[in-house]
Amino acid sequence: MIQVRDLRVDYEDVCAVQDLSLEIADGEVYGLIGPNGAGKTSTLRSLIGLLEPTYGHIVLNGVDMEDHREDATRMLGFMPDFSPIYEDLFVWEYLDLFAASYGIPKSERGGAIDRQLALVELTEKRNAPTPGLSRGMKQRLMLAKTLLPDPQIVLLDEPASGMDPHGRILLKQILRQLGSEGKTVMISSHILTELSEMCTSVGIMERGRMVLSGSVQEVAASVLGHTEMLVETVAGQERLWEVVASDPRASGLRREGDVFAFQFDGGPVEASELLAELVGAGVRVASFTRRQGGLEEVFLKVGAREVS
Repeated sequence: MIQVRDLRVDYEDVCAVQDLSLEIADGEVYGLIGPNGAGKTSTLRSLIGLLEPTYGHIVLNGVDMEDHREDATRMLGFMPDFSPIYEDLFVWEYLDLFAASYGIPKSERGGAIDRQLALVELTEKRNAPTPGLSRGMKQRLMLAKTLLPDPQIVLLDEPASGMDPHGRILLKQILRQLGSEGKTVMISSHILTELSEMCTSVGIMERGRMVLSGSVQEVAASVLGHTEMLVETVAGQERLWEVVASDPRASGLRREGDVFAFQFDGGPVEASELLAELVGAGVRVASFTRRQGGLEEVFLKVGAREVS
């Protein structure tokens, strides 16, 4: 868990982070969004102990960063935006070097290295020299290095930068796995479509302040004000028209082939009630999904224009 209260970071006459308070629970994959100069990097550097905040309180898994910095940072894994790769090492040597620095016993390093290479799908590159890796492979190698000590909190700055489509799909899978294992993950990224798919919650920063924070659904609903339901049917289309038209929470019903779309103001409970009513009325429903406006639309709606 990450707990931040009243965090402020000043650089001479510039306030990079202003009175930021935030709590990210275990199992959350949290996306940090903001334009250039919003304070994302300063926030991350404060969390990992590389930057001394002007004031504020940071607690990582119950450990106070100010009083027990070494204990707190030991739980962290951090992957910066531009990560140096030592050019005179083989892939396994690079990971072995960091495994030793993390204090992993020599007898356990080989197994730990093999597990992480398998996770990022670089097993075949184990004995390859690092200069021969593509940029995307180097990013995956950095992710393997970050996860070597099995950190409970993982902070990633633009982790998908330079990755090909396969690498980005793999990254999403790994982040979801980390969340399912109860780890706390924070990602700073400008690729908003991917954050929508990777994250369970997001925060939008502007000029050092947190503008919005919450689950992806909550943030989208609070900004956009509505969601759209998509219903695919195989029979009973006329009954669907009748049921949806009589529901005061639904509006703008239209048909696109076998799919019906309409705006819906209800939450999960109301949506389940509507689905039950449709089925009870004899509508054969093939799929029933909610389509929310994406993070790009949310981001633009709150006033940001230049994404870092």
